[in-house]
Amino acid sequence: MRWSRTFTVVGCHAEGEVGNVITGGVMDVPGKTMFEKKEYLQEHMDDIRGLVLFEPRGAPYVNANIILPPCDSSADLGYVILESTEYPPMSGSNTICVATVALETGMVSMKEPETLLRMEAPAGMIEVRCLCENGKVKQVEFTNVPAFAVHLDTPVEVEGLGTITVDTSYGGMTFAHVNARALGFSITPDEAHQMSLMGQRIKKAVNEQLEVVHPENAKIRDVSNVIFEGPIERIDGRVESVNGTVCLHGRLDRSPTGTGTTGRLAVMSAKGQIAKGELFRNKSIIGTHFDSRVIANARVGERDAVVVTIAGQAWITSIGQHGLDPIDPYPRGHRLSDVWF
Repeated sequence: MRWSRTFTVVGCHAEGEVGNVITGGVMDVPGKTMFEKKEYLQEHMDDIRGLVLFEPRGAPYVNANIILPPCDSSADLGYVILESTEYPPMSGSNTICVATVALETGMVSMKEPETLLRMEAPAGMIEVRCLCENGKVKQVEFTNVPAFAVHLDTPVEVEGLGTITVDTSYGGMTFAHVNARALGFSITPDEAHQMSLMGQRIKKAVNEQLEVVHPENAKIRDVSNVIFEGPIERIDGRVESVNGTVCLHGRLDRSPTGTGTTGRLAVMSAKGQIAKGELFRNKSIIGTHFDSRVIANARVGERDAVVVTIAGQAWITSIGQHGLDPIDPYPRGHRLSDVWF
């Protein structure tokens, strides 16, 4: 074998969204916090992201995570999330994948029927409860970082659409929320392409016209994703809805989006649409779901916030190695605008 670089990669998805986990090939990176480690990777080692996410090894729907030693000695592990256009502070589906891979591959000891983990993300410490049976992680429930609404029912001018109403939020990532029906969508798989195109236009308009900045970390700013939201219904004693989240460079999240569900609960709470402790089942465009609830109130800077739990499941799909031949012409991968918007 003549590879100049080698990474061990465990393939994984959470409710349909790919969140592969790099378990070997990166020992550690400098940084006193996981956020600083994220910044170091972004500024000095971004070739790893290109290698594992872009073609010919990756695809637009592929995310990855690097497991690193935690900065906080109380944590079981640290991790940095790699997505196609950024390193987000937090991701729910990726967190579920990392917890599942860490336990099912034996990186962290599994205790049945329940394993508790402390996982250090760039956004902060994530408390995780895993339900385990016969060596399988049957459910991952995590307590996300505090979430808050930024704008509520705010008009934005969008090219080709005119004036639309949006909410914005932070739930570990930043979101704009729009009414899917008002924009002509039922949130079905056949609509994904048109939703992606429209979502990019909405994202551009929101970031030009509204300011979205985390009050305690000014480096977390601007809307990353746009959530097309279905109507809120009450079914069998729980609140339900469906959503389609247009991610980053313009494709649909296959999962219900953990940080998006968190941000949506922050908006729903601010509007009085859900009570603390009430179960919210958020469904994805492919029919998978996360179960979630507001468990506490909080403050982030001067903003009212909520603390949210999210529960879902992940499945390991493969274990293998990604490598780089020293004369490979695409050491950072490549992208074409036919599928990479």
